[in-house]
Amino acid sequence: MTQNDFLWEISKNPVPYPYAFARMQDIAQNIRAHGARERVWLLEHPPLYTAGTSAKPADLFNPNHYPTYDAGRGGQWTYHGPGQRIAYVMMDLHHPHGSVPERDLRAYVHALEAWVIRTLAQFGLKGEIRDGRVGVWVIDPKTGLEEKIAAIGVRVSRWVSWHGVSINLHPALADFDGIVPCGIQEFGVTSFQKLGLPVTFSQLDAALAENWRSVFGSQPSAFTPIEAE
Repeated sequence: MTQNDFLWEISKNPVPYPYAFARMQDIAQNIRAHGARERVWLLEHPPLYTAGTSAKPADLFNPNHYPTYDAGRGGQWTYHGPGQRIAYVMMDLHHPHGSVPERDLRAYVHALEAWVIRTLAQFGLKGEIRDGRVGVWVIDPKTGLEEKIAAIGVRVSRWVSWHGVSINLHPALADFDGIVPCGIQEFGVTSFQKLGLPVTFSQLDAALAENWRSVFGSQPSAFTPIEAE
């Protein structure tokens, strides 16, 4: 892979989940079969819940009757909605990528965590990981409580990744009450807005792009607009 070969795409309007799922699946298949370009796809979803392979029906409450979808990724229930930055990563893990050796799923997940943590640091947030709890966590300085600011859920099909990370910029945090997020009841969910940081999507996207190369070794392309069909 060359230093300028990682495509970055962005959708400005909320993307329906079925369209995103089908597009990710198609791209992953084309990467594997035809050498299509690996990519990061930045987007938002309308309000919805997705179930990972370990999701428990009892952990879904859904008082607003939002759509629910089987994501097929690892993990449990996750909420997606406006104000949350989704970064879907479609990467050929047959090959090394920066700090990620070939065919090393654990290293890939750790690299996603490191990418998010480095991005948060640019805004003065100390992101941390915890054994047994997937995602990236921060301490609220006002309450001293530990809360999740970013979720990670991946799927790998014949060593090509899809799905990825979600970062809470300014979503409606009350919507997380419709599930037990990632099966964890003891800890809450937070956002840039709740922490008093008025960060825009453009600022967050720029930081994500800036920190990509130090973790994955490739230079992001210019953002390519993608609109749902």
